[in-house]
Amino acid sequence: MTKKRKAAAAKVDKNKFYTLKEASALVKDVNTTKFDASVDLHVRLGVDPKKADQSIRGTVNLPHGTGKTKRVLVLCTPDKEADAKAAGADFVGLDEFITKIEGGWVDVDVIIATPSVMPKIGRLGKVLGPRNLMPNPKTGTVTNDVAAAVNEVKGGKIAFKVDKAGIIHASIGRVSFSPEKIAENSQELINAIIKAKPATAKGTYVKSVFMASSMSPGIALDAKAFIQ
Repeated sequence: MTKKRKAAAAKVDKNKFYTLKEASALVKDVNTTKFDASVDLHVRLGVDPKKADQSIRGTVNLPHGTGKTKRVLVLCTPDKEADAKAAGADFVGLDEFITKIEGGWVDVDVIIATPSVMPKIGRLGKVLGPRNLMPNPKTGTVTNDVAAAVNEVKGGKIAFKVDKAGIIHASIGRVSFSPEKIAENSQELINAIIKAKPATAKGTYVKSVFMASSMSPGIALDAKAFIQ
């Protein structure tokens, strides 16, 4: 561990649960990277992801965006291409991109598709599924209104999904953000996760919440404070 990393780790009390306001300021202070690092939340939930009704997923519009310009691919028929391009999609088309993806190309952050082309791209599930890129109606990425979907993604809409260990990992900003913006984005994500709580989940739903920037020590938040 470098001197910078040791110094940063020393600033975080491992026995303390920080308030969201405290953590949002501290995460900036313990950042050791020279680039504008991502700030992420890691939320452990009391659910069983193996059960279909407890496989939590959803979307949320972060009030201050993520600080990252997302690359968006729209898979659609020719009549929708102009709308997608006008909304700012980085890539627009169908067959040529299906071929590229089958060849291993996944140089995008979000893929949006119209319902009519879903049968064609279903076979891409093996490539896109593990990368959480497969268009899905539940996340608003399967829609006929491709312009609105592109605008939402470019404006700060993110998708979240619980992993096999019952944890949701999501980027909610950059270390260059003010503590207030980091806190507001974090709260918005937590609210969305709480709202997505399945009726079948028993016991404590939000078990733990950690905030960290790229290569920084994790900061434990007081999970109880999020549940009103």
